[in-house]
Amino acid sequence: MSLAAYCVICCRRIGTSTPPPKSDTRWRDIRNIIKFTGSLILGSSLFLTYEVLALKKSLTLDTQVVEREKMKSYIYVNTVSLDKRENHGVTFQARKELHKAVRKILAASAKILQSSFADPFSTVDVEDHECAVWLLLRKSKSADKAARLEAVREMSQTHHWHDYQYRIIAQACDPRTLIGLARSKESDLRFFLPPPPLPSLKEDSSIEEELRQLLVSLPQTELDECIQYFTSLALSESSQSLAAQKGGLWCFGGNGLPYAESFGEVPSATMETFCLEALIKHSEISTHCDKIEANGGLQLLQKLYQLHKDYPKVQRNVMRIIGNMALNEHLHSSIVRSGWVSIMAEAVKSHHIMEASHAARTLANLDRETVQEKYQDGVYVLHPQCRASQPIKADVLFIHGLMGAAFKTWRQQDSEQMLTEKALGDEDRYTTCWPKTWLASDCPALRIISVEYDTSLSDWRARCPMERKSIAFRSNELLMKLRAAGVGDRPMIWISHSMGGLLVKKMLLEASKKPEMSTVINNTRGIIFYSVPHHGSHLAEYSVNIRYLLFPSLEVKELSKDSPALKTLQDDFLEFAKDKNFQVLNFVETLPTYIGSMIKLHVVPVESADLGIGDLIPVDVNHLNICKPKKKDAFLYQRTLQFIRETLAKDLEN
Repeated sequence: MSLAAYCVICCRRIGTSTPPPKSDTRWRDIRNIIKFTGSLILGSSLFLTYEVLALKKSLTLDTQVVEREKMKSYIYVNTVSLDKRENHGVTFQARKELHKAVRKILAASAKILQSSFADPFSTVDVEDHECAVWLLLRKSKSADKAARLEAVREMSQTHHWHDYQYRIIAQACDPRTLIGLARSKESDLRFFLPPPPLPSLKEDSSIEEELRQLLVSLPQTELDECIQYFTSLALSESSQSLAAQKGGLWCFGGNGLPYAESFGEVPSATMETFCLEALIKHSEISTHCDKIEANGGLQLLQKLYQLHKDYPKVQRNVMRIIGNMALNEHLHSSIVRSGWVSIMAEAVKSHHIMEASHAARTLANLDRETVQEKYQDGVYVLHPQCRASQPIKADVLFIHGLMGAAFKTWRQQDSEQMLTEKALGDEDRYTTCWPKTWLASDCPALRIISVEYDTSLSDWRARCPMERKSIAFRSNELLMKLRAAGVGDRPMIWISHSMGGLLVKKMLLEASKKPEMSTVINNTRGIIFYSVPHHGSHLAEYSVNIRYLLFPSLEVKELSKDSPALKTLQDDFLEFAKDKNFQVLNFVETLPTYIGSMIKLHVVPVESADLGIGDLIPVDVNHLNICKPKKKDAFLYQRTLQFIRETLAKDLEN
């Protein structure tokens, strides 16, 4: 203002003064111009100096404050304010614009100056890699999928950051990035916030009672018999458990004794197991998953998971439920908000293969960025369980047999020496699942899947007495689950033990009749059968002979030599396999198997294990150990590995 006033006065003086002599006028004009120009330059210099100092002051950081911020403990921050006025007010808009300006300055300094603000402003104490945190965060939210994946990969490979920098990522990243980090093998667990605090139990309530209330809140109509069975069993057990906790079971009604001492308390863990079994069945229905989420099931299950850290089976059942719920994409945000991604990120790094595989299934169902397939209950990916840069070129599928399981069937053969090495944790010498450790190491370009389904020798021990499924029913059920997991999109090999081989044969025959399953047939390259009773089993004959004592299950009855269904299956598949030119390898046991302490049977004789095509190799082991190599260099494993490599040679090269 002062500079402008001065200029106006000078101009007026020049305009109103009397004309002096020409020589004096000339020098006077020059002096006035010099005065005007000098004042303008001086004023501009003072203004610029003031602005630079003000900018420097505004950008100068208090290093003590920064250091204190680095040392702060973990804080769980809600990403969205509950105050609507804050999200739409002037303060919110101003802060939003300020954050945009800061991000632009950081990006410009990193890209153009290749350094922090320490060069132009020496008092600013910011390390060079500070910019990388925010740039990676911005990159992880890019519209370009390749850029997002690259950002997650760079984050997961970063191990030199300070604790507070990991916390920045944990609090600022979006769910997509969080899931990607959880599925990255090398990611640091500091990327994940601890789950938010769980709601406390209601007064005069227990976790068993809340589980019961959750079950009661779920729809009870139009359910299959097994869901009804598990639900009623869980509710009846929970009623007994609740009565036991409150002083005894009701008895002698009306005779003046309202309560009597319980003759035997129902363990809470048993009741919780029944409740979880029922919830697993309910979680297979999408609309029931919505009810579980709406009624606080995610938080209740997390409380149960944390309460039973010493009970792996309870934790695995909880993860099965979460994995089933993750099949519904509209529930992903709720699962992430409840803190389950942090729990799964830790579990997937576990040395216990079963725990890691259950967590890997849940995370794969959550990861819609890199995974198109959906893994339903009972379908587990053993390799790769994390995001991998190496492309998958083929699939190998493991199908267990009667009384088997997705993991224990394929463990290493037990012995005193092997149990010692197991305790030492050397997976090359002992493994609880050789497809997960040995085969994945020898053939990293394979996707290895193991399937689990319920079976029983006798109806006495059936998990669900109403569930009497034939081989045809089970094969169709498994085929649908495997197709949802993308089986058939790549070349593949089937590996089966005992009754699992009959399921494989039935699945392939069923797939050949359905046009939408044609890729399953076209991409099947070979099959390995471990003691599969193509022509029947002695176990079935023995069980039928004493059927009034054992009550053999439907699966066992179908293994009888005189079973019409078994003979038809063998004849149809043999003709089909020859027509498709499948590569086949058969192994068969030569030693009897002890069933219990008194029964000794040669479960599958050599003549029954002969499919009619492919090599038939007798091995001096019993029925249980025919699929359990003694060690990595044993003939059983090496011959299996050779078959896989030879059969998939062209596909793995491409």
